[in-house]
Amino acid sequence: MDNSDVEDFRGAMGALGDVKPLAPKHRQSALRTDDRDTAANTLNQRARREAATAQTARELNPLGGEFVEPVDPWDPIEFKRDGVQNGVYRNLRLGKYTVDARLDLHHHTIEMARRALYQFIRDCMDADVRCALVTHGKGEGRKQPALLKSCVNAWLPQLPEVLAFHSAQKQHGGLGATYLLLRKSERKRQQNLEQHQRRSRP
Repeated sequence: MDNSDVEDFRGAMGALGDVKPLAPKHRQSALRTDDRDTAANTLNQRARREAATAQTARELNPLGGEFVEPVDPWDPIEFKRDGVQNGVYRNLRLGKYTVDARLDLHHHTIEMARRALYQFIRDCMDADVRCALVTHGKGEGRKQPALLKSCVNAWLPQLPEVLAFHSAQKQHGGLGATYLLLRKSERKRQQNLEQHQRRSRP
């Protein structure tokens, strides 16, 4: 830019009136806006990560179903897979098996109960538990009666580890609790097979 160009530029600025440089506070405000954008992006990334983690947890836990068939507080709940002997199921229903593990779902939200039940079944399988008891209450007099009981009734058949279940006898919680019959773990099945093979050898 030569001297004539400089003079022309100054003349143009003069024609525009009193032109002043951007005040420092305006520059600071612009910086704060950038900071806010950065913070918003960080929050968005965090929210996406948390949503992805929650989705992964839901995928790992197969228990679901937006609609759950309501169960009356005073109705028993029952289920038996094909292959479970009638005598075995009768003994379960009558509370004749030793309860080796218990889960109490009182004061649980639906999502808490869903996670707790799924983890409980996994823990039972790890410990070779065959008969367990889940206490869910009857939910009598609630706005949504027997909500947890209805959810347990809907969720348990979704778990292949559960061979059968039935509402408990009075001494174990009656209609507010449920007996579970669980399949043998793979480790237990292998042990039984080995024992049978040893007994059958001449």
